[in-house]
Formats: sequence, C-alpha cells, structure tokens
Amino acid sequence: MIRLVSAWVLVNGLLMTPVWVAGAVTDASALAWLSVEAALIVGAMALLPQKPWSRGLAWVLAGGVVLCAAALFADLVFRVSLGRSINLSLDLYLLNAVYRLAVGNSGLVRSLFGFVAIGLFLALSTFATAWLLTPVDSSEDKPRSRLVTRFGAGVLVGTFALGLIGFGLETVGQRLAAPAAALVLDQAQRLSSTRQERRAFASDLERQPDSFGDLPGLLSKLEGRNVVVAYIESYGMSALEDAEFAATIRPSLEAASERIEGAGLRMVTGKLASPTQGGQSWYAHGTMLSGLWLENQLRYDLLIASERKTLVNDFHQAGYRTATVMPAITTSWPEGTRLGYDDIYTQASIPYSGPPFYWVTMPDQFTWSFVGEIVAEATTPLFVEAGMVSSHAPWTPVLPIVEWDSVAEGAIFLPYRREGYPPEQIWWNTEVLRKNYARSLDYSLQTMAQFAERFLDERTLLVVLGDHEAAPWVTGAIGPDVPVHVIARDPILLEPFVEWGFRPGAFPDPEGSTPRMDEFREWFVRAFSGVASGSAALSTTEGT
Repeated sequence: MIRLVSAWVLVNGLLMTPVWVAGAVTDASALAWLSVEAALIVGAMALLPQKPWSRGLAWVLAGGVVLCAAALFADLVFRVSLGRSINLSLDLYLLNAVYRLAVGNSGLVRSLFGFVAIGLFLALSTFATAWLLTPVDSSEDKPRSRLVTRFGAGVLVGTFALGLIGFGLETVGQRLAAPAAALVLDQAQRLSSTRQERRAFASDLERQPDSFGDLPGLLSKLEGRNVVVAYIESYGMSALEDAEFAATIRPSLEAASERIEGAGLRMVTGKLASPTQGGQSWYAHGTMLSGLWLENQLRYDLLIASERKTLVNDFHQAGYRTATVMPAITTSWPEGTRLGYDDIYTQASIPYSGPPFYWVTMPDQFTWSFVGEIVAEATTPLFVEAGMVSSHAPWTPVLPIVEWDSVAEGAIFLPYRREGYPPEQIWWNTEVLRKNYARSLDYSLQTMAQFAERFLDERTLLVVLGDHEAAPWVTGAIGPDVPVHVIARDPILLEPFVEWGFRPGAFPDPEGSTPRMDEFREWFVRAFSGVASGSAALSTTEGT
C-alpha cells in the first residue's frame, strides 16, 4: 500500500512540478494539482501481475515519465527565456549552446558538476519510479491483496473524484491536468508544422527577389561610403517603454543624441520587428541579410543550405569589400564563409588580449574600437556587420568607459574581471537582473555614441539596432520590436530612412507602423540604388 502511494506521489510530482513552477512564474491564480497520466499509470500497474514483461513495462513507463518531465521543464525554460515553446524536432542543437553558456558564466568545473547532478537526478528518478511501479508478487500461493487491487482501481477513479468534489464541472480543468499528453500532442503538431515549413520556405525562395544585380546604379546613391550595421545584444523596445528601464535608458539616449549632434552628426530612429526573442541572434542577422523571415532553426538551416544571395552579395556586386565582426562566436563558423564575407573576425581572430566577462568575450568599447580601425584602414568601400555583446545576459559586470586611446588590445579591462555579482548569485534575482540589464544597455548605448563621435566621418553610414528583446522573464515583454538608430554626417543619407517612417532624434515614433526585419534588405538596396544626386527623393517604399 505504501509503495503504491509513493509511486503515485512520485509520478504525479515529476509530471506536475513543471506545471506548478510555470504557475508560480506567471502568478497563475488557479493551478492544477493532479496528473491524469499519473493516475492511469499507477492504477494500471497496480492491477498487473508480476511478470518479466510487466517489470520491463515499469522501466519503459518510468523512462517515459522522466523524459516527459525533462521535456516539460525544457519547455518552461524556453517560454520564459525565448518567449516560445520548445520544438524537439528543431531545438536539440541548442544543447551545445546551453553547455557553452553555462561554462562561460559559471566555469567548466561548476558547469560539469551541475550537469552531472542533473544526470544523477534523472537516473535516480527513473530507477525509483521503475521500482515503485513494478507489480508486487501475485503467485498462486500468495494471491494479490484485494486492498492493493482496489487501491489500483481507486487511483483511477479518485483522481477524477478529487477534481470534482466541491468545485463543479466548470473547474475540473483547473484541478486536473494531462501535461504529458499535452506535450506529446503539441510536439506532434510542431513536427507536422516543421514539414510544412520546408514547403513554405521553398515558396518564399521563389517569391522573394534573390539578387538585385539588375538594378541600375546598384547602391550608387551611397556614393562609395562605408556602411556599418551593428547589433546591440538584447536591445528591445521594452528598454524605452518599461518605466523602470526607461528611467535609465531614455536619459542615456538623450545624452547620446546630444553627443552625436555636438559632433556634427545626425541621427534618425525607427524600429523593426525581430523574428526572435530572448536569444538566437543569428535568426535576426540572417533575416536582415537575406530578406527572408527566419523564425526557427529549420528556416535558418535551409537558408544556409540554399544558394540564396544576401545583402553581402549586393554589396559585393556594388564593388564593396565585406567584413563581419562577431566576438560572441567562439567556435568554427562555416556560415560566415557561406554568407560570402571577405573578412571574418570571430573571438579567435580578433586581437583582444583582455579578459572575458563570463559569457561576454570582450566589452563593446573594444569591439567598437576594432571596428573603427577596420573602417579607417579600408582603401575601398567597406560593408561591416558587427555584434556588440556587453548587454548579453547575465549583465554582469557592467564596465566603465575608459579612455579610448588606452583601449589598445584590451589589457586595460583586466581590473574589472571580477567586479559585480557572479552570475550564480543573480540569475534568480529578477530585481537585480533588471537593474543590471538597464545599466548594461546604458553602457552599450554610450559606447555607441562615443564611437560615432570619435570614428564616424563623412565616408560612413552607421546603422545600429537591437537583435531581439531580452528574456521575457526579465523584461516581461512579449513584443518583437527593436529600436534602430541610423547615424551619418551627411543628412542626405538619412532622408530615405525618414521617408520610411524613421524620425529625427533618439526615439522612434510610438504610433508608427513597424516593418519586419525581412523587409530591410530589399528596401535598403532599392532606396540607395539609381542615379546618385544631391537630392534623396527616392521611392523608398517600393517592394516593401
């Protein structure tokens, strides 16, 4: 009897704990507390005789329960960090990213200890569940106790009865849940959608322009000026709209705008809708470059496997040299070669001798300085795509801005390696995370403004945008929009952006419509192609 009760408690706890944690995270007022699957599994196993096949079935069911519990927890993590549910047919590749993120934030030893602890917990849970589910002896000389049989059947009926007593039929769904069944059905639907996605992507490839090489005067209205497109990590519209964040970020942007204007530069600001949230920045980068909406790994992989041309190719055809600066990439990156960059700078090839800051391989000020050197040394028109990562989680430590002449190869940042909270102390403290998130964005925006002030001349157009919102459990934001700042010394370069809906200054029009990132490539190429003239009266909305 005790064994069966223990089995019910354990199986119900494994399946329902992710539901309870999700309810606590979302402040749900009514939570289900009994799993239908737990009742069915324990009740059915209590009625079976002890046979070799029933012992094997107990192990299969135990493994299934633990795997479902792990998948339910993974789905919860996805929803609070990436703003979407897990897709098991696409997202298993992220295990490597989880490993690298854990090592970057907590170190190899702590990360391995954590992974081993998780593995032991799953193994022990499987063993305990299998042992408790295995039917008791029911040989002919020792018949099964009627109490046990009745309990097994009672589990099946009692679950439903407990959900009904005192609550009424309309609240059964608030007391009973079927998390494992819901997970299986959801993943089956996602698998079907994934197959349909392949056909939809093929249709997108046929429908969207692949190349703009036949446009007259391809990108000629740039008049050979350099173009830098830089992404500020986790910079979403919540930074401007959330009252707590805005108290830090809006004054920071106002100061940045004054600094930029004081240097004889002009800035206009708009917004774009990103295909991702909370992470997976490469979806945003690929969407901007390709003109295709890349909202999942399958679409990104299909882009990489295709011969689809991108904005990199457009600049190539216009006579530009192309480069990418991606300090967050710490492993081999064949995608960079596929996208066609002439020069690829990742963490291994960027000449940085300073320390990493947990996941952040190098601070934004160094990356901006390095980009400035590349642009200054260019002897032909240059297109650069760069990623700024100081505002990446866990947003610690937040560095001061040092004298730009002392940046060099980054050794000046050594004293700041251990400042701030260690990640393991703040990961679960949302209040501290929110403060550090705002402070890190303040740092990133101020370094952007100082870069523009110091390095931006009449030969360069700078486009700075967020790649996506930060994790919803930190920002509370569920929208896809990110700010876009465009800075240039020649105001004629900004006129197409104004016609597209951008407005002068550091803040976008709160009432304006928001184009998607996949619209940027075609719009930009058409806006800056044609016969160059002193007037920027362009048909900027054509094709968007």
